[in-house]
Amino acid sequence: MYVLDANVFISAHRGYYDFDLAPSFWKSLVSHASQNNICSIDKIQDEIISPNPKEKDPDRLHLWSAENFKDYFEKTDSLDVIESYAEIQQWAYNNPQFTASAKDEFARNADAWLIAYAKSKQHTLVTHEAYNPEMKKRILIPVVCREFNVNYVNTFEMLRNLQVSF
Repeated sequence: MYVLDANVFISAHRGYYDFDLAPSFWKSLVSHASQNNICSIDKIQDEIISPNPKEKDPDRLHLWSAENFKDYFEKTDSLDVIESYAEIQQWAYNNPQFTASAKDEFARNADAWLIAYAKSKQHTLVTHEAYNPEMKKRILIPVVCREFNVNYVNTFEMLRNLQVSF
């Protein structure tokens, strides 16, 4: 099972797999989600569907997510996820490598929840972030994944592994 980061949806929508360019990409996400091959989490749903205060109308990603993927955003309120989340946040907080602002951002965004969900459910996390162990100003998903033995791949690796072709 793959659990998707917000940047998988956002990068596709804003670039290489926009809805009008590659509708089969979006259909494949729904198809694989309905087969229990992929999902995301409620905190990612909040990032995607929450209205941007600068925009009056929801964008196409917001509308697509609400109409087509809403049943595949899993809850993060189970005890195993919460315990993993606490462990990950404690590690980040105690890690002298990261700046205070990096720790604050990590505590506010969905990344730690996403990693905790993948860890506790033994899923593979899908993200566009690259591994950079020297980064100090941001706590990157792949760095945390390696620390906690969580498998991660990018969108293209996931699509290949699921044998998706367009």
